[in-house]
Amino acid sequence: MHAELNAPEKRLRVFVESGGCSGFQYGMSFDEKKSGDVEFASEGVPILMDPASLAYLEGSAVDFDDGLHGKGFEIKNPNAQSTCGCGKSFS
Repeated sequence: MHAELNAPEKRLRVFVESGGCSGFQYGMSFDEKKSGDVEFASEGVPILMDPASLAYLEGSAVDFDDGLHGKGFEIKNPNAQSTCGCGKSFS
C-alpha cells in the first residue's frame, strides 16, 4: 500500500481517537512525522504514533487477517478493558 502511495516521506500512522461504540476507536493512515511523534519500525515497516495514542496502545500488536472471514487489520490491545464486536473500538 505504501509503494502505491508514491510518497516515501509518509509513514504508517496508528492512532486512537474518541468515538466508536465503546468510547475509543483505532485508526490508521499514511502521514508525515509531526512534532512530538514517536517513530519506530516493526518488521521493516516505519510507524508513527502520537504520545497519547502510544499510551493506549503500549504492548499492542497489529495483525492482518486475510483468511476466509478475514477482517483486515486487527489490533490486539492488552490495555483494552472491553472491545466491540467490530474490532475497531474499545474502552
